[in-house]
Formats: sequence, structure tokens, C-alpha cells
Amino acid sequence: MAIWDIASPLLGLLLLFHTWGAWAVVEVNMEDRVEVSRGETAQIACMFTTEEGIGAIDIMWFYTKPTGERQQIYYQDSTMKLVERGTQFTDRISVNGTGANGVVVLTINDVQLKDEREFICHIKSLTDGSGEGRTKLRVFETPNLPTIDATRTGISVSESGLSKIGVCEVKNGYPKPNVTWYRDNTPLHNVKDAVDMMSSTTTESSGLFSVKSELSLQVKKEDKDAEFYCEVNFFVPGETRMTETNRINITVHYPATAVRLWVESPKGEIKEGDSIEFHCSGNGNSPYTSFSITDERGVHNVDTYVMELHNVTRRDNGVYYCNSLDMETSEEISANTTVVVNFLDPAVVRPKDTAVLAHGKGLTATCNALSSLQTQTAWFKNGKEILKGHTLTLRNATFDTTGTYVCVVTVPDIKGMETSGTLQVNVKGPPEIKRPDNTEIEESVETSVHLSCSVRGFPVPIVNWTTSDGKVHESKSKPTEEGVQSEVSFKVTSDVTAVCNAFNEHGTDAVAFHIKAAIHTTTQATTTSTTLSSTTVKGATDIQKKPAGGNGVIIAVLIICLLLLAILGAVLYFLYKKGKICGRSGKQDLKEKSNKDNIVVEMKSDNTEEAILLGVNGEKLSPSDQ
Repeated sequence: MAIWDIASPLLGLLLLFHTWGAWAVVEVNMEDRVEVSRGETAQIACMFTTEEGIGAIDIMWFYTKPTGERQQIYYQDSTMKLVERGTQFTDRISVNGTGANGVVVLTINDVQLKDEREFICHIKSLTDGSGEGRTKLRVFETPNLPTIDATRTGISVSESGLSKIGVCEVKNGYPKPNVTWYRDNTPLHNVKDAVDMMSSTTTESSGLFSVKSELSLQVKKEDKDAEFYCEVNFFVPGETRMTETNRINITVHYPATAVRLWVESPKGEIKEGDSIEFHCSGNGNSPYTSFSITDERGVHNVDTYVMELHNVTRRDNGVYYCNSLDMETSEEISANTTVVVNFLDPAVVRPKDTAVLAHGKGLTATCNALSSLQTQTAWFKNGKEILKGHTLTLRNATFDTTGTYVCVVTVPDIKGMETSGTLQVNVKGPPEIKRPDNTEIEESVETSVHLSCSVRGFPVPIVNWTTSDGKVHESKSKPTEEGVQSEVSFKVTSDVTAVCNAFNEHGTDAVAFHIKAAIHTTTQATTTSTTLSSTTVKGATDIQKKPAGGNGVIIAVLIICLLLLAILGAVLYFLYKKGKICGRSGKQDLKEKSNKDNIVVEMKSDNTEEAILLGVNGEKLSPSDQ
């Protein structure tokens, strides 16, 4: 047999096996990327398909170095699982699954920034060949909250070039955060000679990024009310997030284009005696602006934006000026205001001070006060308003007309602005004593009595006090609107009449007070006899001596007692006549006993002081028995 005949079948068999091996491959599927936050756990899945069983499969995991080289970190076959030693993942990785279901998962614990690599899953089959897939591991770190720092000093609009507004900073983020500046909710972009945002990035020792952004502007007057802030965008697994800083303002210095001068206090109308406070202000904001306030006469002048005038008068009326000078631009502007100080002169009353009228006559008085405003006038007497108007008319004068009349002039437009004047009106006439309600007075002996009398008349009457015993008593007098009030005190020793005497050039008047001296005493019994007769007579005598008035109750009680004694005597006499008390022989005993205890009843007539004493038997007692 020829060699070719033998080799031809073998060659065909080899070609068949080569063709079948080219068709049979291992398919591996993996995610493009896996995202995880630093410090957390990452899981990378490797899914594959093959005709071979698990016993004919080798599983290997690799990662790529920055140079592009592969570094194996894991190997697995049907007999063993092996983690490569000496790599950065040696103590932090594990692989779940045997591959029987076509899935194995690489787990990485405590993921760090340096773990951000491309991982390769390589599947090798004895008959199907091999296949592999790749997944990129992305690591994230949320940055700290951003901060913003505004420029502390003021910025002048006259400065040339750009001025620093503030600085935003965000620290420790991964990947690098993005910073965007806003003015009043509008994002800013770099504009030549107008807006400049300069950012710088710092890589910390931890591998995290810190970003600082500085904003500079060509400041305008409109920026005085603007709000600036930063927006920070950063990445987290699966999304992008945003946070903002606080909002800041800047101090913008700009010259004034107008000024204003006004009266800060008092509000409303100004009156004499007030204190005036002027304020001057411009619509600019510059530390290089000066103010001065002056009046048109140059009497008042201050180099400041506030001026005070105290206790002003009508001489302070006029125009006041405020001047503003910007020392940067040398521009001067001014403003003015007019001040009117209202006044109210003292009230003038005619006739002046005092007017004297005769009885039945009349009087016309006027009251006026010069004022810069409309006034109102009212007349008062004894605190009560009696008339509105400038003119007071009195007719048919009497003593009741006498008194003090007050006119009050007020300015309705200004609270508390008023003046007043007085007029004393006296009516000529003889004294007239006001009659008291009671001139009959009872007072105890040796006590003091106080009397007073009120006298009216003009000229003011002279008053003295006399008593019926011929004495003139010292008195105290005090003037009143209508005349005089006089008072006197003296001790009562007996019944007396006191007279208040008043006189002036037109006549006299008097009033008498009748004072009854009351003796409040009680006479005691002078005998120790126990006889009812002596007691009864003595009681009757006391009754006669008791004065009328305050002792009426005592008299009534004594009369009732006498009636009871009379009834008792009648009852005893009746019993004696009936023999109910004792026998005939008892009569002598009774007489003998009666010498020792006489029971008597006083019977008194209205016309005599004689007392008739009767025995129990009705016989008249002898003088010796009495």
C-alpha cells in the first residue's frame, strides 16, 4: 500500500478536527462598567456559555495595570480555587459560584480609589477553546459641602479692571467636582474684561480632588443688590448630584447723583420750644463723601449729615441747605428744605388782672393771643367751661358773679400748644354772711366749741367774734374768691351766745350761734336705808334733775320702774285687806315691823313738790314716821 493511501485519511481527520475547533468557542458576557462608592463592596459578574462540563473549564481573573499589562489575581479549575498572593486585591477578593450555571461573580471588599481598574474574566475550555470579557470598575466619593468667602472690603465702580468678588471651594470629591458661579440665579461665563472665573484643582494625599474657583468682575452700581453663589455638581454611582453655597452680597461704592434734606423730628408741625433734628442723605454709597448743613443766614452750620437745634423760636424760620461733596470725583450736589416754627404769644386779657363791679352792673372782657395758626378761645370758672369765644360778657352783677375767670387759647392743629390768662372779678357791696344750717348748738361743759362763718362782699369784710358775756375772741381768717372765711374756738362754761360780726365800708352783717351748756351728771343715793320709799323719792329727784335731750332713755326706764312699784303696792294692800297676808294679831307685828322696813309709794302732783307717804293700810304716816 502506498504511503499516500495511508496518510490521506489521517490528513482528512486532522482537517476535520481543525475545522470543528474553529467553530466551537466559549462566549463570555460582562457589563461595561460597575460603579461603587469608596469603602463599599463591588461585585463584577462574568457570564459564559460552553459545551463542556464544569470539569473541563478553567476560570481566571485579571486586572490591567496603568502600563496595560495584565495581572492575574484568581485561578479556578475543577480541582482548586486559588487567589494570587502579593497583589493589592489578595485579602479583599472572593469569587462566588463554580461556573456550573455559567456565572461567576468577583467580589471586592472595601473598594478604594486605586481599585479603579479594568477587570478581565477569562474562561478556557479543553475542547471549546477560550473566551474573555472586560468590565471597568468606577469608584466615587461625595465631596464636602462647598464654602464661599466674599470680599470684605468695598469695591468702587470707579476702579479700573476686574475686582475680586469671592472664592468658592469644594473639597475631597472623586471624580473632580464641577463649580459654576451664579449672579441672581443666572450662570456666569467668562467674558473678556467683564467676567473672569479662575479654577484650580488640588489632588489630596488620599487621591481625592479639591476645587477652588475665584470670581472677578467689572463692578457696576447695579451689583450693590446682586446675590452671588456657587453651584457644585458631583458624581455618585448611577447619577450626578448638585449642591449650592450660601448667597453673598458685596459692598459697592458709587457716587451720589442726588441728595435729600429733611426734618427727622418732630413729625408734623413745629412749634416754639421744640428741638429740630435735620438729616441729610444722598443716593450714593461712598466713604469719600462729605456732608454739611447750614441755614440761609449762616447762623447754623455743621459738617455732618445730622444737625440738631434746641428750643427753637420763630427766628429759626427759613431755608436750610445740605451740600454733598464726593472727594473721588470732586462732584458737589445740594438740597434744601424750608422750616416754619409756629408760635403762640401769651394771652392778653382786657381789662387786666382785676375788675370791680357794682351790684347790678355789667362787664365786657376780651382775651386774645397772637399766633401763626388758627386759634380757639374758651372761658372757665371754677374749672368748668362757661363760654366759647374771645369775648366774655357779664350782666346784672351779684356776689355770685365774683370769682376768677380763666381764658384758654389753644391751637387745634398742634397738640399741647396753648396759653391762658386770668381775670379776677369783684362785686362791691356790704358783707353777706352765708347762713349756717344750724345755729342752735348743745355742747358739754368744759369742752371746746368750733364755729365758722363764710362772708362775701367787697372790699373784703373784716370779721370778729363776740360772746354774750362781753368777750371778744381771737379768730383765724383766710381769703376766698368771694370774700373771707373766719373760724373761732373757745371753751364752753355756761350757756352763751356767740356772734360773727362782718363789716366793710358798705355795711355790716352778723349771725348768732346759741350754745347750750349741757351738764351730764347723776346724783347718788345718800342713805343706806333699804326702804323702797327712800329709793323711790331719790329716783324721782334724779329724774327732775336730768336734762332733756340725750337722757330720754334713762327717764323712760325710771318711769316704768315707778309704775311697777305702784302696781306692787296696790297688790300688797289688796292682799292685806283680804287677810291673805296675816291675821289681826299680825297687824301689830306689821306695824312694829313697819318701823324697821317702811314700804312707801311716792304720789306726785304736777303742781307741787310735796310727797305724800302712805302706809300699807292707807293711813297717813306721822311726821316722826316719815
